[in-house]
Amino acid sequence: MKYRRLGRTGIEVSELVFGCGNVGGLLIRGTPGNMRTAVRQALDAGVNWFDTAAAYGNGVSEQSLGRILNDIDGTPYVSTKLRLDVERLDDARGEIERLMAESLQRLNRPSVDLVQLHNPIASDTGARNAIAEAELIRSGGVIDALDHVREQGLTRFIGMTGLGESESCCRIAETGRFDTAQIYYNMLNPSAALSMPRHWTGQNFAGLLDVCKLHKMGVIAIRIMAAGILASDVRHGRESVLTSDTDVASEQRKTRAVFAAVGDSQGTRAQAAIRFVLSNLDIAAANIGIAEPAQLGESLLAVSLGPLPGDVLARLQALYDLSLIHI
Repeated sequence: MKYRRLGRTGIEVSELVFGCGNVGGLLIRGTPGNMRTAVRQALDAGVNWFDTAAAYGNGVSEQSLGRILNDIDGTPYVSTKLRLDVERLDDARGEIERLMAESLQRLNRPSVDLVQLHNPIASDTGARNAIAEAELIRSGGVIDALDHVREQGLTRFIGMTGLGESESCCRIAETGRFDTAQIYYNMLNPSAALSMPRHWTGQNFAGLLDVCKLHKMGVIAIRIMAAGILASDVRHGRESVLTSDTDVASEQRKTRAVFAAVGDSQGTRAQAAIRFVLSNLDIAAANIGIAEPAQLGESLLAVSLGPLPGDVLARLQALYDLSLIHI
């Protein structure tokens, strides 16, 4: 395993983060034996960060991770995420304290290394549980409440999820209040780091990675497989689209164009997707979701293969310049 610094946290995080979410779903729907095997294999391979959330399986993911790490005496870094009820933001501190206590109880631990806001960020509160910028930064608002649980010793660091309205995400990152950010970044949408042409389709996260870098925020890439669309043509029914200006059909079309450019010499499709993310040195780690232990082995091999070669990245850049819309 290789490691990178997670921004100003100073933590050397493994290039792969073991994601415990719903798309892969191992820690939600897997057998106890497969869960334990995958977690043990990940630790043995040097994976030192596990990421979960209260929303994953309505708490099942947190419970599974807490039980397994306790059983095998595993001591990796652990992060979780809180999705706030937007109707309770008038008491942000009380809401976050309640949710934090519930997560820690499920995880069976006194604290976590990182707690992240799971709600999208937008100009107004409401749609898709988005929280307005003003609610985040006001005195006594969400960020103050997150700072409070940090002061209580319940988390070492606080982070944001860079979803919602792109401009709002950039402005909140610019406050410098968050230590880390989860950023949507994959072969179909690298706009958080690359300048995309005018006719490119998909949500444009322009400038977000630059802002995070400026404020020394640690960056973890999420949705690196585009909910599995990049990894396989087999649909599992959990291909939820988190970004605007796209849909599953468009993502599938773009995937065909991407792999026509990449070819079949860079490992499996999943490995190529991981290697693409790790080609960006401003990203500390790639968050991977798995459904079975074999997929973990496939991902670990991708790390050993290293970033994609320059000529492959150049072919992808040429494809982005064509906007993918014409492919």
